[in-house]
Amino acid sequence: MMAPEGIQDLLFLLLLCITLLAELLEMAAASTQGLDGEGDILCPSVCRCDEDFIYCNDRGLSAIPPLPPSASVLYLQNNQIDNAGLPMSLEHHTLVRVIYLYDNELDDFPMHLPPSLRELHLQDNNIRVLPRAALARLPLLEKLHLDDNSVSTVSIEDQAFVDNPRLRLLFLSRNHLSSIPSGLPASLEELCLDDNRISTIPTHAFRGLSSLRRLVLDGNLLANQRIADDTFSRLSNLTELSLVRNSLQTPPLNLPSVHLQRLSLQDNALIHMPRGSLDGMRRLQRLDLSGNNLTTLPRGLFRDLESLGQLLVRGNPWHCGCNLRWLHDWLEAKGNTITLRGFICQTPERVRDMALRDLTNQMDECELAAVGGGGVGAGVGGNKVSGGGMGAISTLSPPQGSLFTLRSKRPGLGLPETGLDYTLSSSGVGKNLALNVKPLSSDSIRVTWSVAQTSSSFRLSWLRLGTSSAMGSITETLVRGDRREYLLTSLKPASSYIICMVPLVSNDGSRSSLPEGDTEPNEVPVCARTETSNPNQPDDESEDQSSDKMTSLPLVGIIGGATALVSLALIIAIFCWYGHRTGRPTSRDHYSHSSSRKSKHYDDYIESGTKKDNTILEIRGPGFQMTPMAARQPLQPKPVREDYIIHTIFPSNGTGLYKPPNNMTNSGYDTNRGYRERGIPDIDYSYT
Repeated sequence: MMAPEGIQDLLFLLLLCITLLAELLEMAAASTQGLDGEGDILCPSVCRCDEDFIYCNDRGLSAIPPLPPSASVLYLQNNQIDNAGLPMSLEHHTLVRVIYLYDNELDDFPMHLPPSLRELHLQDNNIRVLPRAALARLPLLEKLHLDDNSVSTVSIEDQAFVDNPRLRLLFLSRNHLSSIPSGLPASLEELCLDDNRISTIPTHAFRGLSSLRRLVLDGNLLANQRIADDTFSRLSNLTELSLVRNSLQTPPLNLPSVHLQRLSLQDNALIHMPRGSLDGMRRLQRLDLSGNNLTTLPRGLFRDLESLGQLLVRGNPWHCGCNLRWLHDWLEAKGNTITLRGFICQTPERVRDMALRDLTNQMDECELAAVGGGGVGAGVGGNKVSGGGMGAISTLSPPQGSLFTLRSKRPGLGLPETGLDYTLSSSGVGKNLALNVKPLSSDSIRVTWSVAQTSSSFRLSWLRLGTSSAMGSITETLVRGDRREYLLTSLKPASSYIICMVPLVSNDGSRSSLPEGDTEPNEVPVCARTETSNPNQPDDESEDQSSDKMTSLPLVGIIGGATALVSLALIIAIFCWYGHRTGRPTSRDHYSHSSSRKSKHYDDYIESGTKKDNTILEIRGPGFQMTPMAARQPLQPKPVREDYIIHTIFPSNGTGLYKPPNNMTNSGYDTNRGYRERGIPDIDYSYT
C-alpha cells in the first residue's frame, strides 16, 4: 500500500504537467492568431512571409489582412481587392517602401497608404482620377506605375504632382490621354506615355523637364504637322527617345543630340530623312528605322554618328543605286564595329533581295563626284558618266518618284522668286521649258515637259506646301536629258505641291549631275502647282459621270419601255393575223387535202354509216355556200329503207364537202363545226 506522501507527490506532478500543457496550448493559439508574447501581429496565415517581405499575391483576397509592423515590401497583386478592402491602419506601417497592387479591382487612387512609400504599382486596375490630395500623402514617392487604367488628361488634377518632388519614374501607358499631362515634376527622369491618344505636342509640353532621360511616345497619333519645332529641344539630357507606331513622315525637327543614345522611329510613315536630321548625335548607339517607306538616305546623314553600333532598317523599299554608294563605303569603313540589320535591296531588279554590303562589284561601277559638303555621285539616273579617265559605265537608276535627295533644305529656302505668292496653275512656261503636272491618284503626280533646245539633264524639285516650316524639305532629283516625263509617288494625299524644273547644261556640253552651278546665268526654274486628291472623296469627274448616268436613266427607261411595247404589239398582231389566216380553210387547202385522199376507195361517211342528205351544194366562185333547193316546198318524207344512197358532189375545183342528213339536223351541227381544220372530217360528229 502506497504511503500518503507518495500520493501527494504524484498529484503534484500531475498538476504540474497539466499547467505546462495549458501554457503550451495558449502559446500555440497565440501564434496561430499571429500574435507574439507582447500582442504584436506576426505573419498572416493566408500569406507567406520572408523576413520583412510579405507575399499575399494570387490568394483571391478581397481585403488586405493584418500585417506585421516590420513589413517593408507588400506583394498584393492578382487579387480582388477594391478600395473598401484597403484598411485605414495601412498608413501606420511606416516601414513599408514598396507595394504591389496591380491587377486588382481599384476604382480610385488609394488614400490611406504609408507615407514612407517609395514605389507604388497600380497597373491593370480601373483608376480614373489622380487627385492631388491622395498624391500629397506620398511625399517620398519615386516610382509610380499607372499603366492599363482609365486615366484621361482632364482627370489629372492641376498640380497633382506638386507635392512629389522626388518622383523620378511615371508610367501612364495604355490609358486615355489626349495630350501630355501638365504640371509634371522637374525631378522626372523617365516618362512612358505609349499607346494613348496623344495627337498634339505644343512647345511648352516638356517645359521644366530638364532631368528627363527616357521618353516613350509609342502608339499615339503624332504627325509632323502637330509637333512644335522646339518641342524636343528642351530635353537636353534625353538619352532615349521612342516614337514607334505613329504617323511621322520625317523625324521631328530639332531632336536633342548631345546625350541621345537610342532613337526609335520604326513603324511610322517615313519617306525622307533630311540631311542634318541626325547632326550632333555623337553618342547615338542604336538607330531603328524599320517598317517605313524609305528608298534612299542622303549622303552625309551619318557623318556625326561616331558611336553608332546598331542600325536597323528592315521593312523599307530600298533602292540600291549609286545614290547609296556613300553608305556602302561608310559601312565598309565601319567594319565589325556596327551591326546592320535588314538593308535588303528591292530595286533595281538586278540586285533585288541582295544585301547592301554584298554590292561591292555593282558599287564599283559608280563614280562619285563630291558636291559642296556632300553631294551625290554623278552616276545617278541610269546614264553613262565619264570622269577620272574611266570609260562609259552603266549605272543603276533610281525608281520613279523615290525621294533621291541631292539637297535638303528647310521649306521656303532656295525656291525661285521667294516673294511670289505661288498662285500657279498646273502648267508653267519658261524661256526654254514648258512644264505640265497632273495628279494621277491621292499619292502620285505625273510630270511632263517639253524643251526648245536639247539639254543634257534636268533638275526636278518638289515641295509640299503648308502653314508651318515643319511640313518637310525641298526634294530634288536629276532626270536624264532624253526623258520627257516623270512620276512622283509616295506623296501626301490632299496636299498642295509646287513642282519646279531647271535644264542643266555642263560647260563641256555633256551631262552633269551637279545640282547647282551648272545652269545658265539667266535660266530660272519653271514651276507649276497642283494638288493630290483626297482618297476618301470621289473625284469630280466620277461625280459628273455618275450624275450623267443618273440623269440618263429615266430617258433610257422610257425608250426601252416604248420599244418593248411596240415589239409586244407587233408580235401580238402577227399571231392574230396568223390565227385568222389558218382559221378559214381556203380552196387550195381543200384541194391539197382532197388530192391526198385520192388513194382511198371508200368514203368516211360510208365507213361510219352516215346517211346523206339531198341537199345540193351550190359552188360560187372560189368559195362555197350550202343552199337547200325548193325551200318553199315542204320536203316529202321518204320511206325508210335499209340501204343507203350516196350522193357525192364534186365541185368544179375538185373539193369534196360533206354534210349530215336532213333528219339528223341540229343547230350545233348545221355549220362546219364538225370539220377539223384544213377540211378533214371529224368522226366525233358523225352519226349512224
